[in-house]
Amino acid sequence: MSGALDANRRREDIVQKHMPLVGHLVREMLARVPAHVNRDDLMSAGYAALVGAARGFDDERGVPFARFAAARVRGALLDELRGLDWASRSVRQRARRTDAARQELTAELGRTPTVQEVAGRLGCTIEDIESADDDVQRAVVFSLQGFATAGAEDIVTEPSAGPEEMLIRRERLGYLRHAIEALPERLRVVVQGYFFDERPMAQIAVDLGVTESRVSQLRAEALGLLRDGLNTHLDPALAAQSAVREGCVARRRAAYYDQIGERGSLRTRLAMTGPDGLPVAA
Repeated sequence: MSGALDANRRREDIVQKHMPLVGHLVREMLARVPAHVNRDDLMSAGYAALVGAARGFDDERGVPFARFAAARVRGALLDELRGLDWASRSVRQRARRTDAARQELTAELGRTPTVQEVAGRLGCTIEDIESADDDVQRAVVFSLQGFATAGAEDIVTEPSAGPEEMLIRRERLGYLRHAIEALPERLRVVVQGYFFDERPMAQIAVDLGVTESRVSQLRAEALGLLRDGLNTHLDPALAAQSAVREGCVARRRAAYYDQIGERGSLRTRLAMTGPDGLPVAA
């Protein structure tokens, strides 16, 4: 009897110790899905998976519990998302066309285009653009890489990464941290507030003294900069496809890309995460 009680206490201690892991994985996922996804539902599924992982963990296998549990929790969160990924192919296609038009106009105008300008470029009405944006916000299709074309399975990071893949992932996370730090102040405030602090757009808009629509535009602009900045250092071929060739916009972007690289080295980027790929305390 005492042996069973001791085992239960050990499992409870393991669960309590690793509860922040669930919060981290949920925040990581919420940063790549629309706002309608319920955080509490994901947390509940994650905690249930953590308890199940504690029950099924065997330390004699030589796998750290954090890695073992992360795989279980990611799988549970993925199950929660599967029922939400209802976006049709037409919705995804409209999302890609709208995003491409916004990027083209941003490069041409040197600023974020208005809804009217995007509608004019696509030859449709403002209502069509707003309807497409609403459809996208209700679908689980958004990530830092742009608008995804696959299902929910592709939204979640592969849980069984080997040593080489884990190092690459940790380097990418380090570059992402530096890319966020190098953003212009207003864009950085939006990214930090919306994705990391989980603040509503309305609150961010009040702090910046702008409308919620403007915050949405700043968020899109920041994500575009982050994507191109990361690609410049990690996948130059992709960066070349969306590069602005000349003018003040090109110079500002080039300066931003340089700042990302100057903020650290491979060692400092890897130091931002532990061997399991989770962030370490600053």
